[in-house]
Amino acid sequence: LLSCIYAVGIMIGLLGLLEWQVTVISSNFISLMLILTLSMNIHLIVRYRQLCESSDNSQCQIVEKTVHKMVWPCMYTALTTIVAFASLIFSDIKPVIDFGYMMTIGLIVTFLTSFLLLPSIMCLLKKEEIAKTNNQKSFKLTKLLARFTINHGKYITLLAVIVGILTIFGVSKLKVENSFINYFKPDTEIYKGMKQIDDKLGGTTPLDIIIKFEDTLKNDEVIDEEFGGDLLDDEGDGDPMAGWFTVQKITKIKMVHDYLDSLPEIGKVLSLASTIRVAEDMNDGKEIDSLEMALLYKRAPEDVKNLAVDPYISMEENEARINIRVLDSKKDLRRKELINKINFDLENKLNLDKDSFILTGILILYNNMLQSLFDSQILSLGFVMLGIGIMFMVLFRSAALSFIGIIPNLLAAIFVLGLMGLINLPLDMMTITIAAITIGIAVDNSIHYIYRFKEEFEKNNNYNETVYVCHDSIGRAIFYTSITIIFGFSILVLSNFIPTIIFGVLTGFAMLVALLAILTLLPRLIITIKPFGK
Repeated sequence: LLSCIYAVGIMIGLLGLLEWQVTVISSNFISLMLILTLSMNIHLIVRYRQLCESSDNSQCQIVEKTVHKMVWPCMYTALTTIVAFASLIFSDIKPVIDFGYMMTIGLIVTFLTSFLLLPSIMCLLKKEEIAKTNNQKSFKLTKLLARFTINHGKYITLLAVIVGILTIFGVSKLKVENSFINYFKPDTEIYKGMKQIDDKLGGTTPLDIIIKFEDTLKNDEVIDEEFGGDLLDDEGDGDPMAGWFTVQKITKIKMVHDYLDSLPEIGKVLSLASTIRVAEDMNDGKEIDSLEMALLYKRAPEDVKNLAVDPYISMEENEARINIRVLDSKKDLRRKELINKINFDLENKLNLDKDSFILTGILILYNNMLQSLFDSQILSLGFVMLGIGIMFMVLFRSAALSFIGIIPNLLAAIFVLGLMGLINLPLDMMTITIAAITIGIAVDNSIHYIYRFKEEFEKNNNYNETVYVCHDSIGRAIFYTSITIIFGFSILVLSNFIPTIIFGVLTGFAMLVALLAILTLLPRLIITIKPFGK
């Protein structure tokens, strides 16, 4: 625990010195560093205790032997986890990129702390105090899993195939949508505030629609010809800008305004049509034509123009702006579907030319960020799998072992994504990192298991017997570290930020699946493929 706290403290101090700002996403680095440092320390302590049982050497000699045996597998586990977090830099979202960099540096700190500070502290302790607490009996759960793997391996393989098929189907249903207000619990102040804005003030998330018109009248002669000279001022000079108001433009603006106002997801709609209708109400409800609108604009004071007209039209660019606010608290809100519907209806129902309008604003930017998450996830997974595959080839010098080591972890990570698709839970800026993190952390256990399996197999040359030995030794360490990781992520459910809660629950569940896969599917694949020879 002291080693974990020290590693996190060093990392926090480093971020402070570098003035590296922490975001909603990267704030989880503290929990992750604690979890990862603790899991690495558990592997060291379990191996130390096993050496204590069979050795009469001094405390420092046993610690030295422990470090010597564990440094290479732990270094490769650290590197594979670094590869997983480094994959996040391929994201288009800066907080996700920063999170990747932070965890990459954090893992280097974790590895150095585990193999410098922890062994140093252990050398100060007495050997007998630790050895006496050791449980000489075999661990029943891992022994049970070993027996099931050997005797019922075909069921494990069948279940893995079924889970794989369901996972692929679930991933095909995966969406990247979410409502910002639903990121928070209903009893939080930010949720109540946003709900109040939606209910009383016409919506929270802004969306702008820019309508582009064909070239308008630009000189005095044409204006005078259309309006009969009525727009001349007292000195006889015409106002070209007043000629912007035509029946065609005003009708089009009103038509789009009314359409948007009819959508249930839309709250307040503001445009030139809003100003015109205020003027019509003051005119006893009589419709104002383009000539009257042009005259009103010409005679209106500048402060009135700045408030009621100029925010909604650009005469120089020959464009009109319609500002709408979306009701973010609406339960069935789907940003992408809403944007696609508006684009489709403006073109096909209101007969606007595709190049004559554009949707922009915060809603579009946020939706584009969400939609880019899926591509980032696929790219991240590809980078992780490539990096881990290379690590496995370097460590084990075997394509078969590389395949065996990756499959259980890939299944666990993809299974969580598939589950999200099956239960209609969309990806967001937090859950985008689950797959890469799951593979990066879970693959550590695969490396430890295969590394130990290879070592034990050389002693007895019997696959079944080696499974029992490994489950009772490294399997115990894998179980402890996995349970520690699961509980570590489960603590995130105490957050008020819903994406953090979902991230914690799903990552913890993924680690549980990975634990079962590594202690069942992984040894089953080793027994079936026989990568160490018959």
